[in-house]
Amino acid sequence: MRIVLVGPPGAGKGTQAVRLADKLAIPHISTGDLFRANISRQTELGKLAKSYMDAGNLVPDEVTIAMAKDRMEQPDAAGGFLLDGFPRNVAQAAALDELLRTEKMALDAVLDLEAPEDEVVKRIAGRRICRKDSSHVFHVAYNAPRQEGVCDVCGGELYQREDDSEDTVRTRLEVYHTQTEPIIDYYKSQGLVRTISAMGPVDEVTERALEALKSEQAEDK
Repeated sequence: MRIVLVGPPGAGKGTQAVRLADKLAIPHISTGDLFRANISRQTELGKLAKSYMDAGNLVPDEVTIAMAKDRMEQPDAAGGFLLDGFPRNVAQAAALDELLRTEKMALDAVLDLEAPEDEVVKRIAGRRICRKDSSHVFHVAYNAPRQEGVCDVCGGELYQREDDSEDTVRTRLEVYHTQTEPIIDYYKSQGLVRTISAMGPVDEVTERALEALKSEQAEDK
């Protein structure tokens, strides 16, 4: 299957992307991973992207699209892929459609993870990270440490990342609503969107997503 995963910050998109890709035995193609891989390998695209980033500018769509194209052409993506973080706007979605048409391929589904804005803000703004080991993550409401401000695992100081503050989260949400959310209507016009609730336990969200994809496969038969 060829899937695009979309949803606001804090909807659990990254977590679900990894789980779904594993369940479906297809590669998880993340924009962040693409950038890091190309920059670390010092590919031409990586060097180009870094030049924009170092100058404090956004990486142009054509560079992001070229990276995605290169990744989707790898042998492990021949049977499908799950795109996470791409396309990020309607222009990228149109470019992806054109790319897939050129390769005589098409998307099977667009999974839209839906979560109330207040819940998204609560999820992100309540997150606390350990300064000693950033893999130790707590939440003031959902996974509180035994001692406030102290990591249960290693005793390190817990802190709130600057981009997890409520004001920053709301700014990120506004960017999502303005730039990325319009791709949902773009794909709805193609009959590809499957909207599922991102609320509840992680396993339940994964099952909802898999059921939505099964429905898509059944309709195609």
